[in-house]
Amino acid sequence: MAERAGTGYVLDTNTWRGCLSWAERLGVSEEKLLGLTRDAVGFAHDIRAQWATRVNPIVVNGVVGPAGDGYDAAHAPDADRAELMHAPQIRVLAESGVDMISAITMTNSAEAMGIARAVTNEGLSSVISFTVETDGRLPSGETLADAIRATDAATDRAPLYFMVNCAHPEHFQDVLAEDQDWRWRIGGVRANASRKSHAELDQATTLDDGNPQEFGELHATLARLLPNLRVVGGCCGTDHRHVECVSHRLHGKLAA
Repeated sequence: MAERAGTGYVLDTNTWRGCLSWAERLGVSEEKLLGLTRDAVGFAHDIRAQWATRVNPIVVNGVVGPAGDGYDAAHAPDADRAELMHAPQIRVLAESGVDMISAITMTNSAEAMGIARAVTNEGLSSVISFTVETDGRLPSGETLADAIRATDAATDRAPLYFMVNCAHPEHFQDVLAEDQDWRWRIGGVRANASRKSHAELDQATTLDDGNPQEFGELHATLARLLPNLRVVGGCCGTDHRHVECVSHRLHGKLAA
């Protein structure tokens, strides 16, 4: 799709559950979990090598997920604790040769601050992606504006840009309509196909893939609200159909 659309590509590593806090719950040792992170980066590099002559640039993006539940901020670590908890995986990502590191599905600003600091310590650039509930607020109760401003203030604007993921476009579209400076810090969106809340998705027994065509149309609206939008993709319930419709709406050509 990126080749057809003439765009670059952000190639994520499959490492969202790589924080060492997950080792025991996943039934592996900490050393094994870090080894899986290292292997995932190698796998991404192999994919990039296969496509390098057809898509440029391809950015290998080291993915870091929350230390706890991606839908619940009740037990999220503070910034200092988060920096320590995420540092081992971030160090392995950096040593393995990622181009940047993204914290995906952040439920609160404190953990985002800690991750951004840990990434800076490794000499790499970070991207912070917050998730929001159906009211446009983070699971922590923070507004998107407050979370972005707080993270920027605590890290000397370390993140390259911010993103929103794991929420339907209509969950945060109205929030973005506010004409304020923080909107310029949002550079990416990876939305859900489903309009369901996080609680409803947590209990769902079937995949809700929504309407791919509508999904693409909603991204045209988001693009008008986000002047610095540069990365689009999908999250829960999406597949190549949704991304194709987004690309068609934003790039004016089919990307299948």
